[in-house]
Amino acid sequence: MTTRVNRRTALGLGTAATAGAVLVGTPASAGRPGRSAAPAASPELVAPRIAAAFQREKSLTGGNWQVHLSLENGVTPLVAVSESADRRVEAYSVNKIAVAVAVLDRIDRGLLTLDQRVEVAASTVVPGGDGIFVLDTAYPSSVTVGHVLANLLTVSDDTASRLCGLVCPAAEINRTLAAKGFPNTQVQPLSDPHRFYLGTSTARETHALLRALVAGTLLSPSSTALVLKLLRSPVAFTDGIRRTMSSAERARVATKAGWFVDARHEAGVVFDTTGAAVLTYVLFADGQADRDNFGATHPVVQARARLGRFFLDATAQLRGTADAPRHRVARQRPSNGG
Repeated sequence: MTTRVNRRTALGLGTAATAGAVLVGTPASAGRPGRSAAPAASPELVAPRIAAAFQREKSLTGGNWQVHLSLENGVTPLVAVSESADRRVEAYSVNKIAVAVAVLDRIDRGLLTLDQRVEVAASTVVPGGDGIFVLDTAYPSSVTVGHVLANLLTVSDDTASRLCGLVCPAAEINRTLAAKGFPNTQVQPLSDPHRFYLGTSTARETHALLRALVAGTLLSPSSTALVLKLLRSPVAFTDGIRRTMSSAERARVATKAGWFVDARHEAGVVFDTTGAAVLTYVLFADGQADRDNFGATHPVVQARARLGRFFLDATAQLRGTADAPRHRVARQRPSNGG
């Protein structure tokens, strides 16, 4: 069967995406770095175009996708894409956001402080892991909880996960997340109560966690601001959604990636220029080719880079709801020392 696609269909106009399905279209700019999506003025116009852009990238990469993606649209978000959103999967480092939430919840309750020091023993360092601590080569050392969280959420430091476990055991992380309404977003405890694998989530639940974080209902204002500052910082993940963006544009995207074995995940929030959220995305993907490539040329990471540019351009004329919290970013500039 041959489907005729005119320019209107190719742009994703006149289609509809529901919470259970994504309709196929081929947006003019999807997959073509350097060409941007013409902005639309309403979530109803943007949603089908984003659905079509995602469907094209999915068809290019193959594999399995578990996705939930929405646009802010008043009280209830407008779902643009939802596929296998309730399938519980290994979330890998995307769950470091959830770990940080549990640690910061302890701080909000007065049981811990950001300046409390944590010892980094040689036995704590993950051999060959991602991040900074494995590069130090001199142990023991001592850092603050704030330093641990900064490494956890920016360079996705593996040892930082273990350090979080020293101040917030696995069982408490899981109890905290369940109490906040995230029973599927759980770490996997090990025999040592302070050690855990990063565990599972669903695309829908990670999406809900991100929206609750932005809404300010998950943590205190100061803890909320810290998480978003780290996820939007220049040193946070830039190979995927934020790759083809200016520094100012990257500062409008809070994102966290997770990669292990054949999985390449990313989840986050796009903000408008006033600091209000306009789009929340969770893109869990596994089973694609090139499983040993953890760099920017992996097919899923390339797909996310194209989608990120499309997301930003397609939502350029959208504004967050009038009463939505504003999370403005302080402009950061490189330093020449001194």
